[in-house]
Amino acid sequence: METAYVSDGTSIDKGENARLSSIVGAIAISDLVKTTLGPKGLDKILQKVDPHDQSVSVTNDGATILRSVPVDNAAAKILVDLAKVQDDQVGDGTTTVAVLAGELLREAEQLMNQQHIHPQTICHGWRLAKEHALRALLAQATAISNKDTGSEEGFRSKLFQIASTTLSSKLLTYEKEHFAKLAVDAVMRLKGSNNLEHIQVLKKAGGSLRDSYLESGFLLDKVPGTGQPRRVVKAKILIANTSMDTDKIKIYGSRVKVDSIDKVAAIEVAEKAKMRQKVDKILAHPGMNCFINRQLIYNLPESIFAERGIMAIEHADFDGVERLSAVLGGDVVSTFDAPDQVTLGECDLIEQVMIGEDKVLRFSGCKSGEACSIVLRGASSHVLDEAERSLHDALAILVSTVKDPRTVYGGGCTEITMSTAVEKAATETPGKKALAMEAYARALRQLPAIVADNGGYDAAELVTQLRAMHSAAASQGKAEFCSAGLDMAKGTTGDMEELGIRESYVSKMYAVTSASEAAEMILRVDDIIKAAPRRREEYGY
Repeated sequence: METAYVSDGTSIDKGENARLSSIVGAIAISDLVKTTLGPKGLDKILQKVDPHDQSVSVTNDGATILRSVPVDNAAAKILVDLAKVQDDQVGDGTTTVAVLAGELLREAEQLMNQQHIHPQTICHGWRLAKEHALRALLAQATAISNKDTGSEEGFRSKLFQIASTTLSSKLLTYEKEHFAKLAVDAVMRLKGSNNLEHIQVLKKAGGSLRDSYLESGFLLDKVPGTGQPRRVVKAKILIANTSMDTDKIKIYGSRVKVDSIDKVAAIEVAEKAKMRQKVDKILAHPGMNCFINRQLIYNLPESIFAERGIMAIEHADFDGVERLSAVLGGDVVSTFDAPDQVTLGECDLIEQVMIGEDKVLRFSGCKSGEACSIVLRGASSHVLDEAERSLHDALAILVSTVKDPRTVYGGGCTEITMSTAVEKAATETPGKKALAMEAYARALRQLPAIVADNGGYDAAELVTQLRAMHSAAASQGKAEFCSAGLDMAKGTTGDMEELGIRESYVSKMYAVTSASEAAEMILRVDDIIKAAPRRREEYGY
């Protein structure tokens, strides 16, 4: 009916068709990343089809996979955005949030088709179920701060368990103890500032993953200019983002006519004089003995810096300049007319060191003492890229845990705990809302089932054993103390406390909340309107 009143190029899907299209699109995205979940999850090869860029990456990171997949379905885009937000907010749990939303929609589809329950009733039941699930999650959460564990070593050991659990589903799983220690050491150096900008990850091909190490101080993958000092003690550093190539004639879009070669030489002399004035302004900063520029430094200014014994480093990329500014405590400047108002960066020593076959600059004793660099070694660029993504997830989840030092058990333990609590609440809830709550509990139980399936184990057997253990604990009033979960190394159930499998409370809480809200949003859709952009003629242009 509406199509008679809308312009050409606009299509409207209504009712069941719209809802089915949304649900199927979201479930397809969920199924795409489902096999990457858990310690035994499989990897995906992402290959670009651009004729100018056919690069390949291998990963099992949910956010990376979803970010790389172009989708046309509106509901699928919601799940992709959901994973991106989870990655930005917490750093881990991106696959979990997409899979949980997909499983909720799968259960909702069955409720609507088989039992003819209205979407609003399902949403109401889900909201009740989410409240009970989060209450059960909070009851199981354990605080692990220095005050709660009694010592910094106790806090460090709990952080180590969280990092190991995060890395167990990544490429680094076989070296997870080594990398978990690197991640914990790096985050503990931050001393509560929680600024990941102070932790640099430097990738250098060669060697094995085991050769990766933590370097106290900051590493910059650059070399000083020709004839300049290779070592500076008590460095005072001017960090800049300015053009240092005006000793070349560059007049774009215009033409200069001269009647003799002498006048060309005069222009070059004027340009060089202008550059010398700029370099003199830079050298006027009191105490400055190192100059780092984001842009190129051409031959003339480089030679002037060499004559004055100044270390000059060119083409430090934007991230490098911003990070250097944070680490060294200096300003990033573009003009040099007021040297007394510029704060110079400071460090005890700048020197060249060798990593593999490459030379890099090491800044030791930085003004921001928590700065450090993690040097990743690996056999190929693909391995290094995936190792960097894995390590980033571990660092991000540790920073989140330091902010909110509460943890829950991993291995599917919290999902079964929440599922048991929701099922118990469903038996006490009248009306069709109870059916939606039971569906919510089934969706939560699907997460450990998928983890077991990905490991090649009998998911039905393991999940039913876990349900029995948690139900027995709940009947004794000790549901929050039950630590039974999946031991994926042996393919059996195990005690998560003894195995040291812990996850961040914040990560789980965000995953459950985000997945519930996204699934509810998709379920409430009854029309999909695809409209072409208005043409300029309609506006009279």
